[in-house]
Amino acid sequence: MPERLTEMLMDTWTPLIILWITVLPSIYMAPMNQSQVLPSGSSTGLKRLNEEQRVLHRSKRGWVWNQMFVLEEFSGPEPILVGRLHTDLDPGSSKIKYILSGDGAGTIFVINDKTGDIHAMKRLDREEKAEYTLTAQAVDRDTNQPLEPPSEFIIKVQDINDNAPEFVEGPYHATVPEMSVVGTFVTKVTATDADDPVYGNSAKLVYSILEGQPYFSIEPHTAIIKTALPNMDREAKEEYFVVIQAKDMGGHMGGLSGTTTVTITLSDVNDNPPKFAQSLYHFSVMEDVALGEPIGRVKANDLDIGENAKSSYDIIEGDGMDIFEITTDAQTQDGVIRVRKPLDFETKKSYTLKVEAANIHLDPRFLSGGPFKDTATVKIVVEDADEPPVFSSPTYLLEVHENAAINSVLGQVTAHDPDVSSSPIRFSIDRHTDLERQFNINAEDGKITLATPLDRETSTWHNITIVATETRNHSQVSRVPVAIKVLDVNDNAPEFASEHEAFLCENGKPGQVIQIVSAVDKDDPKNGHYFLYSLLPEMVNNPNFTIKKNE
Repeated sequence: MPERLTEMLMDTWTPLIILWITVLPSIYMAPMNQSQVLPSGSSTGLKRLNEEQRVLHRSKRGWVWNQMFVLEEFSGPEPILVGRLHTDLDPGSSKIKYILSGDGAGTIFVINDKTGDIHAMKRLDREEKAEYTLTAQAVDRDTNQPLEPPSEFIIKVQDINDNAPEFVEGPYHATVPEMSVVGTFVTKVTATDADDPVYGNSAKLVYSILEGQPYFSIEPHTAIIKTALPNMDREAKEEYFVVIQAKDMGGHMGGLSGTTTVTITLSDVNDNPPKFAQSLYHFSVMEDVALGEPIGRVKANDLDIGENAKSSYDIIEGDGMDIFEITTDAQTQDGVIRVRKPLDFETKKSYTLKVEAANIHLDPRFLSGGPFKDTATVKIVVEDADEPPVFSSPTYLLEVHENAAINSVLGQVTAHDPDVSSSPIRFSIDRHTDLERQFNINAEDGKITLATPLDRETSTWHNITIVATETRNHSQVSRVPVAIKVLDVNDNAPEFASEHEAFLCENGKPGQVIQIVSAVDKDDPKNGHYFLYSLLPEMVNNPNFTIKKNE
């Protein structure tokens, strides 16, 4: 024990010891809070004790017991006298022997077998053991025969304030929303004190803040921490380090104390609007950019965090609202501008858009400080790209009679370079589509000519591909399909569908049909075939047979 505590205990015990020595000869049983003995033969003493203190009396016993007390942590040069055992059977001679058994008997507590004095041989700690149950008995010193039945009593260790409060669960961490009103609950801390909570104020705790004012306060008896300042802003300061003290003895001077720390974090609320990093953005894009490709990013910063910092982007004005779109990047919270429709440098070289960023999750408490949105202007410049030639038509259909002369012109395709530089164009036929080389094309003007004779009856359609190539950049190439239909001319004579052989009976009658014949023609006239049938010239004057059209 520290020297100060030893001196204090000595000051306390000295008058008690003196008082004990003073009253011991005349009083065998101490008051309720002292060790006591009572002679069983003294009816006057018993009556007086019952009237004054109502000590428990057990019949047929030579003594009446109550609790004995010893102050914890006391240590001195001599063992501590706890109390004295005495029976009225003891006439003062040396024939009585006192015996002590039970908790700590012989080690912690030693009895003088002649006088009955009980001494504590060791310094006691109430927090380690608060009471000891022992049994006393008086026996004949010569025969060791019991003179009375054994009797049980308790020695209680009285508490002193030798334990400081402890925060077993500390250090603490707590959160509270920023901008909270004064008195908002933050957290509750708890300290424990190993001293006796019943005896005195050794375990009566009072809480206070050593560090953390004026931002937070603590209720002295409940240890509930609350906000003490209004409108604490997380964006200005997010974390506070608070030191809490618990002091026993009701907080009075001389009490022992313990401390803990509470780290208080302000959680975010949506009290800040998004703000674009700049009011004007410039982007450039090639006219041949693929649809859906991002062409630029804008950023609206928000001092809040998490869900409170999320914004959605929209195009609210501009001459390219149908050409461009803006979406939100969920990872970076950027606004990503993309192309929705094809761009054409030659048609429109620039666009101006007005974009807006607005918070998604709004807090009604702070709407009066709004609006929780911001706008910026975006200028987009379209740059010229070296585009391939463009044909005047996506497909071509040409018609030619099958008897057309070689090198006759069947038709013409045209194409131009859409770029400002306007490169000359050269035409060619993809020979994979004209393996027989029936057609040629003029490389300069795109006129298609016949290279070999046509026959409609052999092939009615020819499908070829024409290639247009820029002379200044041979990598810029375009293709177009050309369908050539061969028109019919009457260049085939009719033919009988089959060989015929007719038979006639000798008794055949005039006008009797003896054979029907038919013809076919490889040509394909628009109005269908019409054939005229007649007999050969050498049979014209034969009166026996005639032929006529079958209507």
